[in-house]
Amino acid sequence: MNIHEYQAKELFASYGIPVPKGYAINDRNGIESALAKFGDNEAIVVKSQIHAGGRGKGTFTTGYKGGVKVCKTKEDAKAAAEAMLGNILVTHQTGAAGRKVNTLYFTEASKIQKEYYLAIVMDRSSSKPVIIASTEGGVDIETVAEHTPEKLVKVFINPSLGIRPHQARQVAFALGFKGDTQKQCIKLLTSLYKFFWENDCSQVEINPLITTPEGNLVALDAKVNFDDNALYRHEKIVALRDFNEEDSKEIEASKFSLSYIALDGNIACMVNGAGLAMSTMDIIKQHGGEPANFLDVGGGATEAQVTAAFNIILSDKNVKGILVNIFGGIMKCDIIANGVIAAARNVKISVPLVVRLEGTNVKEGKELLSGSGLPLVTADSLDDAASKIVKLVKSAA
Repeated sequence: MNIHEYQAKELFASYGIPVPKGYAINDRNGIESALAKFGDNEAIVVKSQIHAGGRGKGTFTTGYKGGVKVCKTKEDAKAAAEAMLGNILVTHQTGAAGRKVNTLYFTEASKIQKEYYLAIVMDRSSSKPVIIASTEGGVDIETVAEHTPEKLVKVFINPSLGIRPHQARQVAFALGFKGDTQKQCIKLLTSLYKFFWENDCSQVEINPLITTPEGNLVALDAKVNFDDNALYRHEKIVALRDFNEEDSKEIEASKFSLSYIALDGNIACMVNGAGLAMSTMDIIKQHGGEPANFLDVGGGATEAQVTAAFNIILSDKNVKGILVNIFGGIMKCDIIANGVIAAARNVKISVPLVVRLEGTNVKEGKELLSGSGLPLVTADSLDDAASKIVKLVKSAA
């Protein structure tokens, strides 16, 4: 789960991590009251709040350029806010459709001496949190890793021990901090790791982390992702979820514990198992088709979940065909076949449907499908299933 920058900074502040003062608003009536909290001669940064990067270089569909503006006067800040709020911002991460800006964040403009990069993420290969830091802040970390990898430092943390003092010092030394700034870095990093660990984060990123001319460290930006599987432990975090930033189909899927991600293709997939779902999408593409979604119904899908999955799939107007690919292990093929049959009858599927079953009770499952009277096509293998659904969709076009 993602949250907005202003929410992340509020959480940072609660852990003692220094952030600029700021105020969020989601209504035009709140613009002037938010600006009144700043000094008359104080520069103000107006930031669009969407779940996508590249805001500063983005363009609104109205033609207004930039989703982040540094304004010297309150009048300029008000004009920028009015141009952003309620309009569609397009960045390199949003795609052509862009995202509607429902929230703005006003912050004080900080004087920057130097920018740094600091993040904590879960490293899959080691199954450990890793601190990633660089003296090259304010740019994409991927660019730094590709062109100047020597400017990237990684420190792996033993999850049983947590961050140790010498590890925090190692990062501070690598960033070139000395004296009081070094102490600030150690304190900030210790607090950041505590926040990361206690809230089951999958990523915490500060880009840039800055030093001011006075030698103070400030988290100028904040990006936080949480592990969805641990959200049941964090009611306050769940309350920060912004449904306006999520696909309506993905929201509906989460209500039924379905793992769903919308894509741009026209062949919907319903699969049990994340790895099998990825393979299914790959083979569809190999046969010249385009997957419309990633959908993992899990190993113990019920009839209600399968019905919900069909409803979600068919709510996508781009879907022109459906491929159901089930490997019966914990979930037996005859049980999933009954679920598919019942769901298909309830939903009234009007696009080509190909079903491939394999595994436990596959014979019984196929017999149920063939005797259902439903207009579906069975397949003997995943390759066969992908070939059939692609041909059916192309012939119907």
